[in-house]
Amino acid sequence: MIYLKLFLTFLEVGAVSFGGGYGMISLVREHVLANGWLTEEEFLDIIAVAESTPGPIAVNAATFIGSKQGGILGSLCATLGVILPSFIIILIIASLIHGFLKYKGVQAFLKGVRPCIVALILATAVTMALSVLFGIKELSGGVKIDWKAVIILLLLIALPFASKKLFKKKPSPIIMILISAILGMAAYSMPEL
Repeated sequence: MIYLKLFLTFLEVGAVSFGGGYGMISLVREHVLANGWLTEEEFLDIIAVAESTPGPIAVNAATFIGSKQGGILGSLCATLGVILPSFIIILIIASLIHGFLKYKGVQAFLKGVRPCIVALILATAVTMALSVLFGIKELSGGVKIDWKAVIILLLLIALPFASKKLFKKKPSPIIMILISAILGMAAYSMPEL
């Protein structure tokens, strides 16, 4: 039954992921592709949409994937699965333990988890960049550079530096998202040369 599978899959993601939505992306990707729920391109599109809409990225992604697989009930199952572990853990911590972070064991645990979160986020970013910019889906695959995506990326990297120099401040993330959307619509609505 797809509803139970969505719930259990996203329950596992929510239970074993640390570091918030960005830390969950690699695990969500692994499960979604393994179950054949989305293609790599569809997953990248979902991450782009989930990133640019209000709310946590993992919840947005779970909701969309659940909706695509099982409609409204599927989106409810996937969303409930991904948020339930965090909700329960925070509820327990908030109700039972005052000054939780003062314990050395908790501090050591968190210090040990941080590098893992950075590695997960970095690995996901590199995987997505290789796929989007260079068309590399697997190690044995060829390279097909998407020059439009590369140019958009370079412009978006240069924009904060130019804004800092001209206006003495960096553009807000909302402005960056809007500019990237406009650049994407302009670049990808043009015919191929």
